[in-house]
Amino acid sequence: MKQLTSTDGPVVLSRVSGLCGELVLRRVGADFEIIGNGTFLMDTRNGESERLLVHAAAEAMPAGSPMVIGGLGVGFSLRAALDHPRIGEVVVVERESAVVEWNRGPLREVHGDALADDRVVCVGADLLDWLAERPRRAFGAICLDIDNGPEWTVSDGNSLLYGETGLNLIAGNLAPGGVLAVWSAAVNPAFEARLAARFGGASTIEIPVPRGEPDAVFLATHPRNP
Repeated sequence: MKQLTSTDGPVVLSRVSGLCGELVLRRVGADFEIIGNGTFLMDTRNGESERLLVHAAAEAMPAGSPMVIGGLGVGFSLRAALDHPRIGEVVVVERESAVVEWNRGPLREVHGDALADDRVVCVGADLLDWLAERPRRAFGAICLDIDNGPEWTVSDGNSLLYGETGLNLIAGNLAPGGVLAVWSAAVNPAFEARLAARFGGASTIEIPVPRGEPDAVFLATHPRNP
């Protein structure tokens, strides 16, 4: 069997019509990429910032609490959650069934078949709908790894997540001292200010990348005595 290298061209493994348009899983050398409507969404080349998203939230949240991860992606965030000793149950909310299938299939080699772990609950739903329709629960952290950032969303409807509607739903599902962590492909002072106004404080962690602007993780903590 020919061993794939980083110089091999892309090979399309799957092409489907998802809820937000065409989704493509392809392999480029030893790495996987997910493309949405012709726009690059994510790959398996690094994952440092996705892991940091979970690590930063876990270090600040109440120990042993359940964590919600919005967006499965290529499984880096989920793997990091399962490997962190402060996290209990992990609920992954992913609306694209193809992404879940890919993570149970070819992408499982990236994260050690994390979806098969007994601590994982995988929910096929839109995160906003799920938060709005379910009974409120006190999660230790909610991590958003759904879009390329608050201003660069996969679909127009996702913008509600980062405004008053979404932040209020998230806050209502966090335990006192619970943490909201948001991944972004760029810093966004306006969004950090919005978080600070809703939660009483916020911060941004910048993560250097090989090319272009640094990735960012936004953090906000639900007041222990709101």
